[in-house]
Amino acid sequence: MNGNNDIEGASEPVGKTLWSIFAIVVFTLLCYIEIGLQMAVVPLFVKEQLGFSSAIAGFAVSVQYLATFVSRIGAGHRIDTRGPKKVVIAGLFLGALSGLFIMLAPSLVAWPVGALAVVLLGRIFLGISESWVATGVIVWNIERVGTPGTARVISWNGVCSYGGIALGAPIAMIIYQSHAALGGFLGIGLCCMLMLLSGVPWAWYQLAVKPLSPTPGKRHSFMTVFGQVAPYGMALAAGSIGFGAISSLLTLYFADQNWKGAATALSIFGCVFVLTRFGFTTQITKRGGTVVALVSLLIESLGLCVLAMGHSPIWANIGAALTGVGFSLLFPALGVGAVAHTKPENKGIAIGAFSVFLDIALGLSGPVLGFIIPYWGYQGLFLTTALMSLLGVGICAFVYRKENG
Repeated sequence: MNGNNDIEGASEPVGKTLWSIFAIVVFTLLCYIEIGLQMAVVPLFVKEQLGFSSAIAGFAVSVQYLATFVSRIGAGHRIDTRGPKKVVIAGLFLGALSGLFIMLAPSLVAWPVGALAVVLLGRIFLGISESWVATGVIVWNIERVGTPGTARVISWNGVCSYGGIALGAPIAMIIYQSHAALGGFLGIGLCCMLMLLSGVPWAWYQLAVKPLSPTPGKRHSFMTVFGQVAPYGMALAAGSIGFGAISSLLTLYFADQNWKGAATALSIFGCVFVLTRFGFTTQITKRGGTVVALVSLLIESLGLCVLAMGHSPIWANIGAALTGVGFSLLFPALGVGAVAHTKPENKGIAIGAFSVFLDIALGLSGPVLGFIIPYWGYQGLFLTTALMSLLGVGICAFVYRKENG
């Protein structure tokens, strides 16, 4: 198999489908292990070692999602015109560059503003890496296995996404708390850099797919596709705010309560997320994506209420688990409908436009929710996110009536 060859995107035999997906989705896994590594320790480093507020610590996490949002537009266009393989390889290099900036931050602790600026640069490069790698992998796999495999492709991409977070978080705490020469925040950055670089040779080895060539005027603009996927994206955004709260502020919540085990709670969220994808992805085809999304948002709202009302690490873990169950199927359930409403040659733009809603929700959730804490506390924080999930239920009900009207 020559990594420089192109194929036309025809479906592969059924027996090769899973291998085809696994061979490419590994790049999403690497990218999200890096995200998990940084997610667990960046807010601690910014608040405890650099001395900044909870809002700034939350922003240091969320700036990654803002960078992902800004880069989605270009990512979708590049994928549709240049092919996903080149975009994924470039994304891996950007992820490695993010690790390099994280490595530099500890040397600037005596200058907190400079150290924060370096961390933010690293987070921005990671955000671009995420949009290029994750979007590119989805389109690359859809073209390799065929459009009927869209739900499976998106689901496996999500398994690797949040499975990567589940793997990265506890590893990060071990490295961060280590007193070895290559431990601490420097060790986190080194691990990120080497891990992403290791994926480049495997990506280069894989077969590429040629971008589809539409007739003149047939390929839609980003804003046109954005409007087509907007109803599904708004429901996704409403349900993603709860995940944003967990990813940006859960470690600070545990620290505020003098609890241990924040990394465990993040891992529970990720593990339950993956198990739900394994067990219930087929329900998207059987029940319909909108119905599955509606039920998922109800479960997520319940989990966030448990986080708000529970006052022990056990209840926090239960709340994180329920939130993971609810959030797990949201992206593929709504994503199938979003892709179905766009032209085949616009897959990259469609996935990018749909994902923008996720980016907006995650990018804003950290700093905005961080400002809630001084006034309403963490209980008010999680109750607010539960209400947003219920808003998503209403949006799904509207979309369902429109689809079946």
